[in-house]
Amino acid sequence: MSENVATGASSGDPLKSVADALETAVQAARDGAADAKATVERALPAVSRFISRFVYTTSYTLSYGVVFPTVLIAKSIPTNNAIVNGLVDGARAAVDMVDQLKAREGVSLPAEPRLSHRS
Repeated sequence: MSENVATGASSGDPLKSVADALETAVQAARDGAADAKATVERALPAVSRFISRFVYTTSYTLSYGVVFPTVLIAKSIPTNNAIVNGLVDGARAAVDMVDQLKAREGVSLPAEPRLSHRS
């Protein structure tokens, strides 16, 4: 009986066989594209979460790496000495210079609070 099926399929029109093969290939391509789309739709939220978490962790690490040593050094310096007074005076001079430059260029920005000098 399997011989009859094989001969029946081979005795048909060769163009029909080619057309059937092409139709099967097109259907397989459509199914593959639909499967790929579904896979991408499932993977997209996971990729988005990964990128978001990566950006957060990187930002956290960089900010911690900059802020912690800065605060540690700032807290270790005594408050009423020449270093602190020099830093405060230098900061005031820099703010005054920026104010002068803005006034010269005609830039008007809201006033920022001044640093207070500790005595």
